[in-house]
Amino acid sequence: MRALTWHGTKDVRVDTVPDPQIVNPRDAIIEITSTAICGSDLHLYNGLIPGVLPGDILGHEFMGRVVDVGPGSTLSVGDRVVVPFTISCGACFFCRHDLFSACDNSNPVDTQEVTEAQFGHAMAGLFGYSHLTGGYPGGQAQYARVPFSDVGPIVIPEGLSDDQVLFLSDILPTGWMAAENAKIEPGDTVAVWGCGPVGLFAIQSALLMGAETVIAIDHHSRRLDLARSLGAKVIDFRQTRVLEALTEMTGGIGPDAVIDAVGMESHGFVTDTILDKAKQALGLPYDAAHALREAIMACRKGGRISVPGVYGGLTQMFPMGAIMQKGLELRTGQTHVQRYLQPLLRRIEEGEIDTTFLISHHLSLEDAPKGYHNFLNHQDEWIKVVLKPH
Repeated sequence: MRALTWHGTKDVRVDTVPDPQIVNPRDAIIEITSTAICGSDLHLYNGLIPGVLPGDILGHEFMGRVVDVGPGSTLSVGDRVVVPFTISCGACFFCRHDLFSACDNSNPVDTQEVTEAQFGHAMAGLFGYSHLTGGYPGGQAQYARVPFSDVGPIVIPEGLSDDQVLFLSDILPTGWMAAENAKIEPGDTVAVWGCGPVGLFAIQSALLMGAETVIAIDHHSRRLDLARSLGAKVIDFRQTRVLEALTEMTGGIGPDAVIDAVGMESHGFVTDTILDKAKQALGLPYDAAHALREAIMACRKGGRISVPGVYGGLTQMFPMGAIMQKGLELRTGQTHVQRYLQPLLRRIEEGEIDTTFLISHHLSLEDAPKGYHNFLNHQDEWIKVVLKPH
């Protein structure tokens, strides 16, 4: 089959690789009809996530039709399914408590020692990401093996297009969980850093949960226009001092909740902290957590911080003092996708949530390297790229 493989920093290629096979009784093989490039994929593309090896198949947002099943699968050949990016057994302590991205049984034992050294504990396996998360081949391919297929994939009814449901695999549940982690109450003011796909879905989710005001922060004009079309107020951080603007917009109190939908590569985010000014004066390089630090500084006393943005290691100058002194609550984590599939599918079916507005480009799988290059370098035009493997 054809698949997109990683060969080094900013070097991805479409290669011919062996077809996946049933390995365990609960496996299924999916013929992929749609797959997408995620902002998290850019962390691998930029060489910032350890444990990615030459030849690894990328991609964790995908869907398709079942073409083969093991005897323990609950799927049937011909089922049309969306596959969560988290691989979860459904039976361990964490899965039984709906903490699917913390599954104890889907990250292979031979990778757990390194993962535990990095993070303290091993998390669930993830498709197409890193050998720290299992090294599972991803979905930017013509076919994929899906372990624990009796737990993960959701069967999609006919009548819904791929574009309507593909993002159930990751970014729609991630945006929803980001808003849920912010504990939004009716009347709240919520500030969202980053108007990429997750940020836009977090904005959409926050408004559905009853936020009175959502303030979106970015510098790409088209992304800000999309945020505005969802009902958010917007701040272009290249034209406005964000902390001053948020203070003014909230009557001096600060947002009730803040969401960092940027993560570890927040290059260009302008911050107003004393530490940043000192680093700039000394000519030292910025660390990659500007958006998170700014969100913490902006949040009102007693407020909530939600972090769906990906972080992979240590962060310099983390403002723990601000969190403690202001009594802030911090919640984060990889998304427990399976928890949200049925409720969000129902909202899509009922027309309450639209996801198609996000898609800017459809490409063939063969054009995936072009998609990666443009998604990284032309983010104002390339909002979300969907790949068609067949």
